[in-house]
Amino acid sequence: MGCDGGTIPKRHELVKGPKKVEKVDKSAELAAKWKYCALSQEKLRRPIVACDLGRLFNKDAVIEYLLDKTAERPNTEAVAHIRGIKDIKELNLIDNPEWEGERRNAKGDRYEDINCGMFICPVVGLEMNGKHRFCYLQTCGCVFSDRALKEVKTEICHKCGDPFKEEDIVVLNGTKEEAEKLKERMEERRATAKTKKSKKRKATETASAPSEPKEETPSPPADAEEGSSLQNGGEGSQSAVSGPSGSSSSSKDTKPSTTSANKRTIQQMKEKSEAFKSLFTTHSSAKRTKAQTSNWVTHTPYHF
Repeated sequence: MGCDGGTIPKRHELVKGPKKVEKVDKSAELAAKWKYCALSQEKLRRPIVACDLGRLFNKDAVIEYLLDKTAERPNTEAVAHIRGIKDIKELNLIDNPEWEGERRNAKGDRYEDINCGMFICPVVGLEMNGKHRFCYLQTCGCVFSDRALKEVKTEICHKCGDPFKEEDIVVLNGTKEEAEKLKERMEERRATAKTKKSKKRKATETASAPSEPKEETPSPPADAEEGSSLQNGGEGSQSAVSGPSGSSSSSKDTKPSTTSANKRTIQQMKEKSEAFKSLFTTHSSAKRTKAQTSNWVTHTPYHF
């Protein structure tokens, strides 16, 4: 049973029992939630924003995620419900005077308080370190402790004076049950906003439909009608001779018959001279026999 040197092993070295379940350090867990961004896992720095579920983020990290959602990032499930910049709210926080931050002595020769928070409640003065429940208002973004909202009951913000309702209060880093309630509230709010948009769109469409005037075809002026009749030449005179009725239907019906009856070629006009008639292709001088006509000369398409 002995080893080299005459050592004797003990019972806990020979008999191995069941492994103990590792427990998460509460102080480390609270520091990860209240001092680090839930998306990038970097230290929280201004500007700090919060979502509808009460999670804390750095604003630049959320903007980078919204600009490029295809990039591979850890903890993307924490921001899966954020669709745009309107789904987050920038927080109005008050710094803790006891928080030294980067200025603190890192030599290890003094006591370092891990539970010291970066921000405090402006009403009660409690530190925002996770030991106390904190909330923020969706209307203005001001952050208060739950104790301050319960002790001083009011419908106006303690810091900026903006009015708010009980539905506008969102718990920061709440429990799973509180997160589920906030998620249900968020879905209801989005559904109501969607129905309001659809109703507003329908109302604008119905309001704009009767207001649109009917487009009437403008009647051409008398000068334009005279010009068109002069351009048409003999057709206008022939339609006028066809009958006394001025209806468009009767003129359309009688036009082909009158034109076919009164139509004369230029070669049949006795008042025209022979030189004038020779200008047209219907003249006898323009007609050639097949032997007199020459073949078409074609060129290759490869010439430059």
